[in-house]
Amino acid sequence: MKKAVLWDMDGTLVDSEHIAVRALGRAMEEAGLTPPKDLMERVVGRSADEIYRYMCREFDLDSEPLHWEGRKHYHYFNEANLLRGFSAALDVWHRLDAAGIRQAVVSNSDRAIVDVNLRSVGLVKPGLVTVARNDVREGKPHPEGYLRAAYLLGVDPRDCLIVEDSSSGAAAALAAGMETVFVPHSHSAAPAGVRTLSSMSELEKAVLA
Repeated sequence: MKKAVLWDMDGTLVDSEHIAVRALGRAMEEAGLTPPKDLMERVVGRSADEIYRYMCREFDLDSEPLHWEGRKHYHYFNEANLLRGFSAALDVWHRLDAAGIRQAVVSNSDRAIVDVNLRSVGLVKPGLVTVARNDVREGKPHPEGYLRAAYLLGVDPRDCLIVEDSSSGAAAALAAGMETVFVPHSHSAAPAGVRTLSSMSELEKAVLA
């Protein structure tokens, strides 16, 4: 039986990735850039600072980081009313919570987005442990975020299970030395060492077994 479950947020608990990519595309257009058709595949799972460096390198973005992030956030928050949770994942979250399993959210998103997303799907509560990109020196694929979450929960990393949906997140989880699974609704193929769940109920059984 696992003592804690550490969840990725975007694409795992919250159906937010399409909104984030649209916001990024609109910010690109405002900067005079043309979003590629495969923009989602290029950026999903990356942290904001990594995406900024990628835009500067691949698209010659000429914008100060704070201005760039401000434009992305403006477009994202304009669509925040469209945010929805993945119901099967949220159901498992609530059942694990009722069973006394410690849980945390570890995201490559900025703190402002983490707070808005979790509030939108009803997961904000006193004592909830969340680790945003602002809380660590290195975002995913670095393991710092997951190790910090385990520390804050007071749980040995070997007693944690990580739930992810992206290759970047899986790399962070594996580097942290924690058992990792992919949600069945992931758009990415699970890398070596990571199992894709056939259903979210399979996660509940794996944790409580």
